[in-house]
Amino acid sequence: MAYIGRRGLLAGAAGVLAGAAAAVPAAADPVTDPAAGAVAGAAEQGRRTRRAGAAGRPGGGRAAAELRGMWIASVENVDWPSQSGLSAREQRAELTGLFDTAVARRLNTVFLQVRPAADALWPSAKEPWSQWLTGVQGRDPGWDPLGTAVTEAHARGLELHAWFNPYRVANHTDPARLVASHPARRNPGWTVPYGGKLYYNPGLPQVRAFVQEAMLDAVSRYPVDGVHWDDYFYPYPVAGRDFDDDEAFAAYGEGFASRADWRRHNTDTLVREMSGRLRTLRPRARFGISPFAVWRNADRDPLGSRTRAGVQTYDDLYADTRKWVKEGWIDSIVPQVYWHIGNSAADYAKVVEWWARTVEGTGVELHVGEALYRCDADSPTAAWRDPAELSRHLTLAGRYAGVRGHVYFSAKQVAADPNGAMARVVADHYPSAAAPR
Repeated sequence: MAYIGRRGLLAGAAGVLAGAAAAVPAAADPVTDPAAGAVAGAAEQGRRTRRAGAAGRPGGGRAAAELRGMWIASVENVDWPSQSGLSAREQRAELTGLFDTAVARRLNTVFLQVRPAADALWPSAKEPWSQWLTGVQGRDPGWDPLGTAVTEAHARGLELHAWFNPYRVANHTDPARLVASHPARRNPGWTVPYGGKLYYNPGLPQVRAFVQEAMLDAVSRYPVDGVHWDDYFYPYPVAGRDFDDDEAFAAYGEGFASRADWRRHNTDTLVREMSGRLRTLRPRARFGISPFAVWRNADRDPLGSRTRAGVQTYDDLYADTRKWVKEGWIDSIVPQVYWHIGNSAADYAKVVEWWARTVEGTGVELHVGEALYRCDADSPTAAWRDPAELSRHLTLAGRYAGVRGHVYFSAKQVAADPNGAMARVVADHYPSAAAPR
């Protein structure tokens, strides 16, 4: 099994998880304008209720049950559908089969990627059908995958969190390859090619407004239990290349001390606005983000973790993940702690400890992202060859009250379990079916 990072699995790039202290990956890409006052007010109200322990939902201060989840990636047919062009019946059977696997593994939550690349796995009013369904972008697959997924997940007692990617447009840089009606073709000034991919420009207010509308189209139609983002904000850095947002910075960057500060402001704005709009549109839905797990290394910032990771979200992805927790803009944080215990650059134990301290007193739930995909008898890393490594992760994380669950990447490994690590987790930590959340 080739050991590439989750970013590589989802976008065809390798080696982005962690490097030595000075190493930055050479090719890494892991992953209507609202009234400002209304959005800020809704976000503030959501923050107050979450910090009071209510999280804007029934049950008052009662903590939610432990989350046991898995990611189902659709981009590049990583997990589902297994290939493009299957019939509607075959696609549905594969999807419900994964849900049955979740139940059999005593999980209670699935994170289904429904907007992998500025497209949709539902009949969107804003964007074309995803190519990963039929092989042709914009082609109707003959059924409603997201609508079916919500119904079938709920019938099995599973939560369904809709997993969206805000800014990725395509795993290539040619807008002409997009369907003619694609918003990126109709608004060519919205996109930036970078590192062999095409992205929406996070620095444009009209882009931030549009991507929110595109995601909220699904939230308004379906009773999803959550909205989930991963770590694709500004793209992972590519050595020797600059993300060309000069014009946007000239237009909107006045008053910021640096371009980096402006970029972080843009990402913060997207998170804050989406938080407020989600509270208004579907208050019971949880808002969660699964970032790369290192905010900053302690040698860069005394508030950072005791790590030497080659990527830091604050500096390299312009994503101030710690701030989102402290401000209460999100309900849960799911850091991708994809390292073994004792890793020299990013020790699982140290990273989880840092996140547990970070969420303390905020009302934000910590769910640890687990690298089940690394567990393999043929791994070059001894720790990942040991079927007990992942179980030890849960034992260690269980020391911290702030850790409220784990999410496994990804669904096909939950099903195949190549070295028995998932079975060991179930035997050691999930002795009975998961409690409903």
